[in-house]
Amino acid sequence: MGDCRPLGFLLGLPFALVALVLSLVGAVIWVIGTVLSCLCPCCICFAGLANMAMGIVKLPVKLLRWFIEKIPC
Repeated sequence: MGDCRPLGFLLGLPFALVALVLSLVGAVIWVIGTVLSCLCPCCICFAGLANMAMGIVKLPVKLLRWFIEKIPC
């Protein structure tokens, strides 16, 4: 239980919910970017768009971990 920081989890939860909404938007962008990069592989910008969207999809987990690390037990 040395890494248990419930206060950091509770404080970060509202921000994680906002990040969850952004990750859903990122998932839609990722799907569109992936489809467009498959249709036209010469456009490398669509692959970059899909990679950026994957970073947005991972945002809620990163945000919660950051909050949990910042709050001492």
